Amino acid sequence: MKVVVIQLNSKTNKKKNLDEAIRLANKAFLSDRPDLIAFPEMISFYGGTDEDSRSSAEDIPGGETTERLAGFAKKNGIFVHGGSFFEKAGNKTFNTSLAFNREGEIIAQYRKIHLFDAATPDGDSYRESDRVLPGDQVVTYQADGMTVGCTICYDLRFSELYLELAKKGVDIIMIPAAFTLQTGKDHWLPLVRARAIETQAYVLAPAQCGKFPYRTGGYRRTWGHSVIVDPWGHVVSQIPDEVGWVSATIDPDYIRKIRTDMPISSHRVL
Repeated sequence: MKVVVIQLNSKTNKKKNLDEAIRLANKAFLSDRPDLIAFPEMISFYGGTDEDSRSSAEDIPGGETTERLAGFAKKNGIFVHGGSFFEKAGNKTFNTSLAFNREGEIIAQYRKIHLFDAATPDGDSYRESDRVLPGDQVVTYQADGMTVGCTICYDLRFSELYLELAKKGVDIIMIPAAFTLQTGKDHWLPLVRARAIETQAYVLAPAQCGKFPYRTGGYRRTWGHSVIVDPWGHVVSQIPDEVGWVSATIDPDYIRKIRTDMPISSHRVL
């Protein structure tokens, strides 16, 4: 399976963000002919005030982001992992990933479980739970015989979620993200590699890069460095701090070899 991860710099203009995401995906498709394209967290809207975020939220199905991604998948006959975007949930939202099959049909819906309520080393404070409700379901889907597990950004820090995905036999794990610059420079790649090593699965981690307008005014920065990591923890492809894409080939035989040579799942006692 040939896969592509897309790196974006989404801000608060929804149409512009979606136009740019589809433009890059079209270029990647024509260049690399992938079977699956994965987008980052907050593909269609990122930053602004809490009210801006709520206003950007969509019903599923029927929303603009859903329709654009479904149309792209169907037109090109590929799987699409739609990063994440805000889903309507009363006075709040969910941070939701959708996956689409080659016919443009929704085959998975994952709501981010772990919400980013934390302070970064420079003292900035983030309160995702002020506007977002947590999900409570572990979600996988099938893509050409491969089992794909769903996570989003801050989920990356919670290994128990990845253990649950490993128990479901995932071959690929998605981690669409918008990691902060302050945390990303120290923790992003070590954590992504750890999740690949412990699950013995490929990890696709498409991310936001560059600056975005923050709800309290001014701008903050994301780390970027979207990456594809193999089941041994090796970095296969990585994007620096710029908009773009990279591709890689998922090798199921390599997954089987690693799991045969080091049968972690059969050794697990807890």
